[in-house]
Amino acid sequence: MLRASRSLPGDKTMLRTILGIIVGVITMMITVHGIETIGHMLYPPPPGLDPNDLDQLDSIVAAAPVGAMAMLVLGWCVGTIVGGGLAARIARHPRVAACFVALVVITGVVGMAVLLPSHPIWVAILGTLLPIPLALVMAKVAGRREKTLPQ
Repeated sequence: MLRASRSLPGDKTMLRTILGIIVGVITMMITVHGIETIGHMLYPPPPGLDPNDLDQLDSIVAAAPVGAMAMLVLGWCVGTIVGGGLAARIARHPRVAACFVALVVITGVVGMAVLLPSHPIWVAILGTLLPIPLALVMAKVAGRREKTLPQ
């Protein structure tokens, strides 16, 4: 019979993976926000823009320079690398954790494409295709150090 104070061997593995995912997603969001903020400093939106008005945002996005759109994609990619890498380093299942972070990024990209359809197609394509491979690379990097972790 198991005592209540003892944890099952798989409990710590699952908790570390869940913790890795949570920390990775939060880190990814902070990273993406930071890079998008830099993008807004480099390519400022027009004065008087109401960010809650989707029609205004859609017209701004349609007229945005390529550099501004590239900053979006850069933010998503760097967010996936940083958040997915951190998730993979914490988790006992690095590929699962890193790919979960990438799927959160992809979900955001798809939501952006639905809400603001004037985004260039290349932004949506790159934002959908790049996160998973980047997450897998980070999981592989984290997996190398996994062998040295105490069980």
